[in-house]
Amino acid sequence: MYCPAHFREDRPEVLSHLIDCHPLATVIHSGPDGLCADLLPLMHGQGGDGPGHLIGHVARNNPLWQTGPDRELLVVFQGPAAYISPNWYASKADGGKVVPTWNYAVVQAHCTLTALHEPADLLQILNTLTDRQEATQPHPWRVSDAPAEFTDRLLGHIVGIRLDILRWQGKWKVSQNQPEANRHSVVQALRERPSVEAPSPMAELVHSHKRPTASM
Repeated sequence: MYCPAHFREDRPEVLSHLIDCHPLATVIHSGPDGLCADLLPLMHGQGGDGPGHLIGHVARNNPLWQTGPDRELLVVFQGPAAYISPNWYASKADGGKVVPTWNYAVVQAHCTLTALHEPADLLQILNTLTDRQEATQPHPWRVSDAPAEFTDRLLGHIVGIRLDILRWQGKWKVSQNQPEANRHSVVQALRERPSVEAPSPMAELVHSHKRPTASM
């Protein structure tokens, strides 16, 4: 993706955190009819000194799992995003030379895929994904809460996938290219804007990411 240096984010812990907070990924691959995009919840796992891997599962009827190990897939995790109005810039009063834009944070990972068919592997994937998502529930549901014969039957209808990350990149476009006064006014506007999310995730990103230095 196009990514100017001042928007680039390479810190593994930051990229992994966005994936943890926004696990529903768009997996883009080449299928029999051309490009295909599947939405799948995935979980990031560390892998030694490299960027690690992603795990999930698909329906057995989904041809995604048949992607060969020599084929590269693109996995996109979309983080917070927000429209930025020109009215929010403090500099609007100084000549009006401002325009609207979108702020966003995104992680893209280039991966290869390995299909996992063993029931033990599938059950481990289901347990791992479920336990992560249920962790905030007052009474977390466990895979073992369902009857074993019911779970065993469902395992036959899915295939586990492991996506080994070849390389990944983050883009945090969060007003780093704006003067400090504009960044401050954008944060205030985002925090005051009626929203189902409080506080605004984008406001916190703009607040925490400073303007790039002149060398960028």
